[in-house]
Amino acid sequence: MFTDSHCHLNFPELASRLDTILEAMSQAQVSRALCISTTLEEFPAVHQLATSYNNLWATVGVHPDNEGVTEPSLDDLLQRGKLDRVVAVGETGLDYFRLGERTLSDMEWQRERFRVHIRAARQLHKPLVIHTRSASDDTIAILQEEGEDGSEGSAGGVFHCFTESQAVAKAALDRGFYISFSGILTFKTAQDLRDVARWVPMDRVLIETDSPYLAPVPYRGKTNDPSLVPYVAQQLAQLKGCSVQEIAEATTSNFLRLFSGVMH
Repeated sequence: MFTDSHCHLNFPELASRLDTILEAMSQAQVSRALCISTTLEEFPAVHQLATSYNNLWATVGVHPDNEGVTEPSLDDLLQRGKLDRVVAVGETGLDYFRLGERTLSDMEWQRERFRVHIRAARQLHKPLVIHTRSASDDTIAILQEEGEDGSEGSAGGVFHCFTESQAVAKAALDRGFYISFSGILTFKTAQDLRDVARWVPMDRVLIETDSPYLAPVPYRGKTNDPSLVPYVAQQLAQLKGCSVQEIAEATTSNFLRLFSGVMH
């Protein structure tokens, strides 16, 4: 019924109780989840989850925030991206939130890493999982420069854990991307985001947990896991004026269309 389009089940706080989480997912009618890679070092553990459980899939990528890790070459991503049950490239993108003393020009390494991921996705014909924070203008500009304009040959993908404006959502949608909402949608302070979610077309929306982070209300502040994604669906159903069942069906259908390497 429900699909969690973005989670980190290999992270220690979840991996240590995986059996319990999988049972909770079953009880909550969460029938599949996509496990996201954030470094090449962790990719084997992420891939192992996908090959061990028939309702889990994997991505390959290095998160823009991760420094002091193996820098992915195009070949690194292509080799791993061709493996069984790897259905997307990412998460990748730009994150200028923690610049500290650095300037935007100091972040060229991050922009170059992003370009490598985009090129890998295009060669693999697999979608991108995009992370963007305090960097939406550059994120959109680089996608455009790399040919991600929604035309034939575009990789497409999803802007995950969306927290940006309606203008950014429109720019993403215009380039063929989907928009994914997390538990942030349920937060009291997130009215602007709820307005964006109400506006995003039903055939381009996904739901996620980004667990172990961002647990939805009423579990805010606790460790998140994929069994809580129905709370995101409930909030979205209220915004759209439809049933939770309709949200479950639409977001799962969208997930299967986007990540076409996922078997039904």
